Amino acid sequence: MTTTIADVAARAGVSIRTVSRVLNRSPLVNAATREQVEGAIAALAFRPSARARGLATGRSFLLGLVHNDRNALVLDPLQRGIVGAAAARGYELVVHPVAAGQGDPVADVLDFAGRSRVDGIVVVPPVSGAPGVADALSAAGVPAVALSPVALSGYEAVLVSDERGAARAVAGHLVVLGHDRIALLSGPASAHSACERRAGFVAGLASHGLTLTGEAEGDYGFDSGVAAARALLSIAPRPTAIFAANDVMAAAVLKVAVAHALDVPRDLSVIGFDGSILARMLTPALTTVHRPIAAMAATITTRLIDRIERVANDAPLAATLTLSIGESCAPPSRG
Repeated sequence: MTTTIADVAARAGVSIRTVSRVLNRSPLVNAATREQVEGAIAALAFRPSARARGLATGRSFLLGLVHNDRNALVLDPLQRGIVGAAAARGYELVVHPVAAGQGDPVADVLDFAGRSRVDGIVVVPPVSGAPGVADALSAAGVPAVALSPVALSGYEAVLVSDERGAARAVAGHLVVLGHDRIALLSGPASAHSACERRAGFVAGLASHGLTLTGEAEGDYGFDSGVAAARALLSIAPRPTAIFAANDVMAAAVLKVAVAHALDVPRDLSVIGFDGSILARMLTPALTTVHRPIAAMAATITTRLIDRIERVANDAPLAATLTLSIGESCAPPSRG
């Protein structure tokens, strides 16, 4: 026999309206009553109807994820983090990729918001930094939050990751190992993340009196990483260390190093960025900057739901990026 909201109300000794308020996290319910009702819900294993909740609140209990990222190694933890936080609050996720370089991203995002009837949207790079997106969503009355490597205005909340500082730490690590011929395989100049990582790395080298031995730009994809790595390893004298702006391009550097009969890390040190599962799958295991993507996604999703449900939450948003030491770095060979 299906448990109904009336059964919960009877067990808790309250009205159906009070149970409904607890389910919808209304601030009108005091702590003792809320605990009483939640106890009845747990005891009866009651699961509220999504349709009924929607009718009662005027919400769809759907959240949107807007992205333009081809990297499954980033998308997987991102989506897992959002889904976990959303499910804990009774929401489902709708994913919408914005096609790169095709049409107007602002119009695309607004069209998605209207068609999907989501209650709010999580916007991630590079779309989060696209001009006009935040303001358009705000004007349309769609709650939106963002992940970004730089501060952004117009969103309900933004979790900024200090990618510039993390890249500066990469430079320091290579210098401490003794490297002074160091090259950069950067990401696309159009991306805030690539610009922040480049700026931090160059500044880190400069603080030790060093400049880049060479630089080549990729698009965060493997094929572009291979082409860039070939260019960097053709420099004479060749670099003894390469920092790649993501793990996928770092994997490309390892592949090209093998083709050049270079041993990593004896002949060449390599560092990536993202801390994806790929870093542990490579041989040698990749030293990389770890971004806690799933945790970041869960944190910003919780903040979005708080905004939707008018729950006060002004706790600082922050993410700690760390250098994860693998087996791909060593002091330069002087032989």
